[in-house]
Amino acid sequence: MNREKFTIKALFFDIDGTLVSFKTHAIPQSAIDAITAAKARGLQIFISTGRPATIINNLAALQSRNLIDGYITMNGAYCFVGKNVIYKSPIPTSDVQTMGRLSTEKGFPCIFVGEHNVCVCNPSDLVRQIFNEYLQVDELPVKTVEEAIQGKEIFQMTPFFTAEEELGILPQMPHCESGRWFPAFADITAKGNTKQKGIDEIIRYCGIQLEETMSFGDGGNDIAMLRHAAIGVAMDNASDEVKNHADYITTSIDDNGIANALKHFSIIE
Repeated sequence: MNREKFTIKALFFDIDGTLVSFKTHAIPQSAIDAITAAKARGLQIFISTGRPATIINNLAALQSRNLIDGYITMNGAYCFVGKNVIYKSPIPTSDVQTMGRLSTEKGFPCIFVGEHNVCVCNPSDLVRQIFNEYLQVDELPVKTVEEAIQGKEIFQMTPFFTAEEELGILPQMPHCESGRWFPAFADITAKGNTKQKGIDEIIRYCGIQLEETMSFGDGGNDIAMLRHAAIGVAMDNASDEVKNHADYITTSIDDNGIANALKHFSIIE
């Protein structure tokens, strides 16, 4: 792609492992300063995460400075700019019911995410270890499958099963696709909903061209947006698979990766 006539106008950031360190559970000061400088230069800043808005609890350092212009959440299934929901795409009821049945029959935990709520069915110590301790999320409400899904729109399901188990289960939900950024679980959304889709919805709404976008990520669910944006930046703490789809590999989140990449591309000085 010939980018000479284009200027980057929009930055898209994954949260966990990209903006927020898995080691410190915080955004490094270098990233805060770099994003502040980019915003001052007129760039728009967007979050692109697998988290639903209800459990985005680690961006206060950016939110308190009014640095964030919009959000791609639930891996593209729910996007909003300010108070305006610009795109939402629930999972077909038949596939939600299938996941609920399989979670009950096979006994694996599953998180069900609605528009304004999130709950877990069949919780385990693994869910608590990962979400409460590792990701620093408050303890999720526990509900039965019927309570979680009956009469509700579900935008994302997060079952705790292995990649091998997923191979046998996902085909039973033909209207869904999966993204995995942590070995213990997958994020399931309606087919067509990825972070790539989220970028398309955001730039359509904001009048930005795709050639004016840059994305940052570290997980498997970031691959689609790293490939789609004009410039895709992988963190050094990403897996080799993720790095293979990036245009540029920066240093890790704990080694000033955001700031270094923005300086490399002359977004900031």
